[in-house]
Amino acid sequence: MNGRTDRPLRLGVNIDHVATLRNARGGRDPDPARAARLAQQAGADGITLHLREDRRHIVDADVPAVMAAVTLPINLEMAATAEMQAIALAHKPHAVCIVPERREERTTEGGLDVAADVDRLHDFIAPLRAAGSRVSLFIAPDEAQVEAAARVGAQVVELHVGAYCEYCADGDDAACDAELRRLFTASALAHELGLEVHAGHGLNFSNVGPIAAIPELVELNIGHFLVGEAVFIGLDAAIREMRRQMTQARM
Repeated sequence: MNGRTDRPLRLGVNIDHVATLRNARGGRDPDPARAARLAQQAGADGITLHLREDRRHIVDADVPAVMAAVTLPINLEMAATAEMQAIALAHKPHAVCIVPERREERTTEGGLDVAADVDRLHDFIAPLRAAGSRVSLFIAPDEAQVEAAARVGAQVVELHVGAYCEYCADGDDAACDAELRRLFTASALAHELGLEVHAGHGLNFSNVGPIAAIPELVELNIGHFLVGEAVFIGLDAAIREMRRQMTQARM
């Protein structure tokens, strides 16, 4: 099946680290809702928020505030816990992305092991879908995980590109190319199984091109780099340049 499409690749902007800066000092600034509005004005296609168990980034009040601030689809990243499921069911975001989460990690490390948790994830996903949220699973580009994601009822998979980004940054061309091939293979399989394919984690101006060129990809979710780059060139300019590079790669 040919995954190519005439639609432009969507850009979801993760604003978690605007909240990280706010939380470092306390108070209200910088405001994640304002960042979401700026992202919308710059041409973002969606806003991603990760409500972690320890609330190190966004906090509960940020979810309704951001949802009220923009008209873009909201993607709520969260762990597969009863607490997070209840929050998602209360707010009914456009999408819910289920991610692995450990308190001691600095950021999300690796993908969700769907294949080892099929029955529980199937039951966890069902009420979210019934409430109208699209459900995505954040997984490694592994065929067994893609197949398991389809079995549990996910509508979307977001492929973890962190290994690819690390290998490329380290100058390990052979490993970088091998990981890119894995991403192409996993994307094609997901598309064949009827799953929408997204990707994210660690993307920046220097490595986004080969990922954006994967034909089955529909959306990239990028946050940390864009917020960091905004310190130097502004959030608007960072988002517009990322979109330009994505579009160029897609052509």
